[in-house]
Amino acid sequence: MVPMRKEADETPFVQELKGISGLKIRLGEPLARYTSIKIGGPADYFFEVESRAALSQTLQLLDRYGVSFYLLGKGSNVLVSDLGVRGAVLHLGREFQQMEWREEDGKVLVTVGAAYPVTRLVREAVRRGYSGLEFAEGIPGSVGGALVMNAGAYGSEMEKIVDRVEGVSRKGEPVHLDRREMVFSYRDAHLPSGTIVTRVRIRLEKGKVEETRLKLRELVARRKKSQPSGYPNSGSMFRNPPGDFAGRLIEAAELKGKRIGKAEISQRHANFIVNLGGARAEDVRGLMEMARKEVKKIFGIELEPEVRLLGEWPSSSLGE
Repeated sequence: MVPMRKEADETPFVQELKGISGLKIRLGEPLARYTSIKIGGPADYFFEVESRAALSQTLQLLDRYGVSFYLLGKGSNVLVSDLGVRGAVLHLGREFQQMEWREEDGKVLVTVGAAYPVTRLVREAVRRGYSGLEFAEGIPGSVGGALVMNAGAYGSEMEKIVDRVEGVSRKGEPVHLDRREMVFSYRDAHLPSGTIVTRVRIRLEKGKVEETRLKLRELVARRKKSQPSGYPNSGSMFRNPPGDFAGRLIEAAELKGKRIGKAEISQRHANFIVNLGGARAEDVRGLMEMARKEVKKIFGIELEPEVRLLGEWPSSSLGE
């Protein structure tokens, strides 16, 4: 096993990493700045990967040295432990934020890098008069993260617009998947284990520009009315159980506004937990456990976390 933290700087592992072009290395990097809720302890290794070639080489090296890794996109739908993350955290850079548009047989195809922000893609599509992505307005995070989570809202989801996916396996080998090879379920795209998505091709429709813009404005207004703003958050904390809504159940359990430390169950939407300033990951996890226990006690329903717990955690009913 390789040494961790800053004392690892001169190990053969790090020296080999330094030989990879397009890879920036930071040791003991705090992760709060990379998460949407602005919480997270340090990663042993933090890699800013600027190209697909650098990604493949880095993954091959991690595999050879037996170092575990996690991919962190825009940092939504994730809660990083206050204790940080053992192993490596990968963050995709410039080459993974590129975008190409083309028309084919009356359809519109956009190939976009996995690190490209979802909301920016939505607005670019609407600006061009293309429809099909409006549902994703306001969804936090990157295109790659939205795909992996099969993100959705207002009756649509990524499954309905994905045409092709490119990625890299945990051993650094290329992965190519056409839509017919992929299986989706609620908030999940069942990709081969360990796959890191690098590019996604999305199929859209030509639409009337003003109609598309009007639809987008309506959805923006709905989100602003129903979801918290002004404080950092990770997005929805729990998946909606069949036939119900997690937010409704948590609100019915009279948990809106409950606080632990500087974390609060949002008073606007009960399926969000906000960071009022200086909240710890343990504060957020405590509120999640409170919500699960109360909803289970009152309604007999087990809420399943949508947010992913990352890093070192004491034992918990939420799991990792």
